[in-house]
Amino acid sequence: MVNYYGYDEVSLTVIKRLNKKKVFGLLLIILFILLMILLYVFNVHRKMLKVKEENQYANIDNSNTNNDEQTPNQETIAEEEVNIANTVNLPKLTQIGRENMNNIYTTNEKIAYITFDDGPSQNITPQILNILDQYKIKATFFLLGRNVARYPNLVKQEYETGHYIANHGYSHEYDTIYASAQTVLDEYRKTEQLIRTVIGQEKYCSHLFRFPGGSGGKKYRDVKTEAKQLLSDNDILYIDWNSLTNDSVGKPTQESIMNNLISTVGTKNSVVILMHDAATKQLTADMLPQVLNYLIQQGYTFKTFYDIIM
Repeated sequence: MVNYYGYDEVSLTVIKRLNKKKVFGLLLIILFILLMILLYVFNVHRKMLKVKEENQYANIDNSNTNNDEQTPNQETIAEEEVNIANTVNLPKLTQIGRENMNNIYTTNEKIAYITFDDGPSQNITPQILNILDQYKIKATFFLLGRNVARYPNLVKQEYETGHYIANHGYSHEYDTIYASAQTVLDEYRKTEQLIRTVIGQEKYCSHLFRFPGGSGGKKYRDVKTEAKQLLSDNDILYIDWNSLTNDSVGKPTQESIMNNLISTVGTKNSVVILMHDAATKQLTADMLPQVLNYLIQQGYTFKTFYDIIM
């Protein structure tokens, strides 16, 4: 029997089955494409979360370190005038210094080490120095080499007024300093020689480095691990922190700075407190008296790394 379309019933049935298979196949292709798109979006999202996680720790002291917009004045020294150090004849790190640093958090005394990263800066650092002088408290400054070259007089003032001059590398550019373990050491040495030049002490050696972004994190973990050993082999210690104000994360407020300080100090006896004296840290300078007053009220005495390394 021939139907309206000119096909018999058997042929029409076959055609319908073939059409169903085509439609089903097309649906499978569409579903496969949608699945691939969803997987791609998921992977992109996962990678973004991973990057965010990797950078979360690093961002503690990375933000705004490039924002020192003050124009270098006549203080600025020419970098090409500074010779990279021959470290052979520099003072050696003592075993007592190593042991003291290893045991820095195991003390029954209430001791606070106030530390500032990323300076000096033209406007903020002098304010911080004035406040510290008023309180007769000495701090530790982890200096960026590029800012040492910009503001040598401030570095000299820090040194001559008894603050500890430590090393934060030269660039604070992660892809640069963490290109290899050797580049970490090279940035340390470059900055250290700049410090010697500007303070006029050719044998000065801080023996102390703070990794930009801290010594942890995932993205540069292997390089940092190798760098720790290389630094140690060259008589260089490193220190992170166990308390902070989060003055370089997001948009800090007076309230957030004090809340972060109080919560991270907690009931610890020995605290190494992270703050910053980069050009954008006016709030840090404004809040420093409150930070110091709180620590004094909690019974802390103040030390620098001169007390345990030198």
